[in-house]
Amino acid sequence: MIIPLKKYLFVGLSKDLDAFFHRAQENGFLEFLSLSGKKMVEIPQKVQQFLDAIKILRRQHLTAISQEVKNLPDLFLLSREVIDRKQQIDKLEEEKRLLEQEIARVAVFGDFSKELIDEIERQGNRKIQFFCIKTAKSHKTNFGDELIYIGTEYDLDYFIAINSHSTNYPDMIEMRIDRPLGELQGRLLWVKETIRSDHETLKSLTPYIARLQEAVLESLNEYALIATKKQADLSLDAAVFLIEAWVPENKLHSLYGLIDGLAIHPEEIAISEGEKIPTCLNNKGCGKMGEDLIAIYDVPSATDKDPSLFVFFAFVLFFAIIVADAGYGFLFLAVALYMKYKFPVLKGQGKRMLKLFTILSVSCIVWGAITSAYFGIRIDPDHFLGKISVLDYLAAKKADYHIARHDDVYKDWIQTHPELANTPTGVDWVEKSISDNGKFDLLSEFSQNILMEFSLLLGIIHISISLLRWVRRNFSAIGWVLFMIGSYLYFPSFLKATVSLFFLGLITPETAAIVGLQLIYTGLGLAAFLALVQHRLRGLGEVPVTLIQIFADVLSYLRLYALALAGSMMAETFNNIGDILGLFIGLIALFIGHAVNLSLAVMGGVIHGLRLNFLEWYHYCFEGGGRLFNPLKKLK
Repeated sequence: MIIPLKKYLFVGLSKDLDAFFHRAQENGFLEFLSLSGKKMVEIPQKVQQFLDAIKILRRQHLTAISQEVKNLPDLFLLSREVIDRKQQIDKLEEEKRLLEQEIARVAVFGDFSKELIDEIERQGNRKIQFFCIKTAKSHKTNFGDELIYIGTEYDLDYFIAINSHSTNYPDMIEMRIDRPLGELQGRLLWVKETIRSDHETLKSLTPYIARLQEAVLESLNEYALIATKKQADLSLDAAVFLIEAWVPENKLHSLYGLIDGLAIHPEEIAISEGEKIPTCLNNKGCGKMGEDLIAIYDVPSATDKDPSLFVFFAFVLFFAIIVADAGYGFLFLAVALYMKYKFPVLKGQGKRMLKLFTILSVSCIVWGAITSAYFGIRIDPDHFLGKISVLDYLAAKKADYHIARHDDVYKDWIQTHPELANTPTGVDWVEKSISDNGKFDLLSEFSQNILMEFSLLLGIIHISISLLRWVRRNFSAIGWVLFMIGSYLYFPSFLKATVSLFFLGLITPETAAIVGLQLIYTGLGLAAFLALVQHRLRGLGEVPVTLIQIFADVLSYLRLYALALAGSMMAETFNNIGDILGLFIGLIALFIGHAVNLSLAVMGGVIHGLRLNFLEWYHYCFEGGGRLFNPLKKLK
């Protein structure tokens, strides 16, 4: 829920300023405002240093993390050492790379003494040079006696030239060797040993990660306290301080306990016109997980109704419908249980995300069982898994409806499947209408029709909830809800479609058409009248736009049906491919295919599951653009 905020002015003696802000930080329900517009103080540099050190240590193998820290060093110096070690490792890694390249370049000449070469050149009055040339060109060139062939590496031939002076040769590249192979190898060995030693040192410091994290929190809490104190305005020669703050209504009873014993007076003040009030969200359980979801898109304004709980349940349902497979749900659940085992002490948002993932897994299993979908395998209706399928039950009820009426649908199926003529019940129709490839044709077609209808019905219900949540701001919402209900009742008869209301016996098509048409006219008229009353002529002009918008938004929910159908068809296709390719290759194809399909299902479930909330649903009941209430409190 969104807690309304009150604005208070606090006036007190400066001698109580420190105690007041310390208590405020401990209690954590006051967001202070600066009266003088003073700038915030800069975040201490040591905070960033601590964070950098933690990031470096987390990259090490945390073999020593469980060791008990006995002697606590100066954490500032320790973090500086961690950063310096990492910088040294980075420099040595670059030197190692260059050394390995240089060794590969000069290795063909072997190990020699640079001093001995210099001595030979000096005493013999000769110039010794090193050359390389493309092997293809080397084979076509005649070299003089002064060139000595050393060897071939890759596509290059290497030579040493001994002349009385420096000489250049066509197509040959002179190589400069500042350090011979032995010296380079010795330096490389030292660099590798130093890198290994520095990594060992960093590993030995990993037990201090927890303490560094505490130091970060302590530093941030200290910074927040100092920065907030700076916002207070001092008056009467700094003897009195003044500061404003936002206070949640449910914390007003705690306000006077906070200032008990202090020379401080709180006074509620009016909120300025146009002033942006922070949004104070206060949720637990599923509402808190919904709060994490709505933060992805936007923050509700202070005048909005909290959408957290609605978004949570709608997202879970939409995700399950899009994934539409109990087998995938069991895989998700296995991953969720493993994550819970692997990270038993998760807290805060991490714990809520894992809980949300577990709920999504269970919802996929439940919806998959309802629709009888397991890894793209269509379960026979006479199987026990088929018997618990609600979708199979509804398909059989729909068949019963057509059998009883002997309508056009009945005649079409009798024509294509003559064996159904003597079949008296819908259950028998479902089980016996099998095509040449072994598929249950009637069950498949009826199931798809029911799922398509359910997607549209879900859109009508979802958008109706949105309209009614904001009915106080938009009176015409009542009319639009009636219009959508009327459309759902009337258009099946107009399109000669059979919906669940008919074959479940809730209403006859004839009655639905009459009542639906009346509700359409009543809803449109009421929407236009209420819009005119509330917004004058401007409201009347919005009616045609809203009519088109509602039609488009309801039809947008067909994406649930389409994505689920696409996923099931892909899963079935991969199953067929695996069956054709045989055991070994088929298993590989199955694994790759279902991995791709699973990835697409997850992406579709997340993206479209949230999109239907953030666009279609928010459109009618959400203002947004808010700023979260950010009280002074201790980070933990």
